[in-house]
Formats: sequence, C-alpha cells, structure tokens
Amino acid sequence: MNPIEDPERAARLARAILSDVMMYNPEKVRLGIVHDDLFERLDAEIREARDYFAERVLPDVARKTGAFERALVDVLVYRSRHVRSPIW
Repeated sequence: MNPIEDPERAARLARAILSDVMMYNPEKVRLGIVHDDLFERLDAEIREARDYFAERVLPDVARKTGAFERALVDVLVYRSRHVRSPIW
C-alpha cells in the first residue's frame, strides 16, 4: 500500500481512526471528559491509533498538516461536548 500523500486523505484517515477509538471506548471517553484526564485515560488507545496513522501517511504530510492532533480534538473532545464537565 502506498503511503498517503494527500493532506485531505490524511485528515479523513485520522478522523476515521479516532472515530473508531471513540466508538469502542465510549465510557472511557466520557469519564476522561468528566475527570479532565481524557488523554491519559486513553493513552494506550491513542498511541495505537497514532502508530496506525503513521504507518499509512507520509511523515512530512503528517507533520505539516497536524491532522492526527486536530482529529484528537475534533473527534474525541468536540464530539463529547454534551458531557457535563467542569472543564467547560
């Protein structure tokens, strides 16, 4: 498989991967928002997701776009905005 060179494809892949993380770990995501420790609580899952993303996207594209980091916020945090939390 050829590594992804297109920034938009890289962004879509990052969102898809992190959507899977959210889908398979809804309670961990919820508790992470409630207790303001989302990234620590999902550390293993995020590392695995990041590795999967890195295997499929050219390093320069990943670095320049920040697609994975943006998707972390867009998917895990923003989609959890309905969860009551002292952080917002």
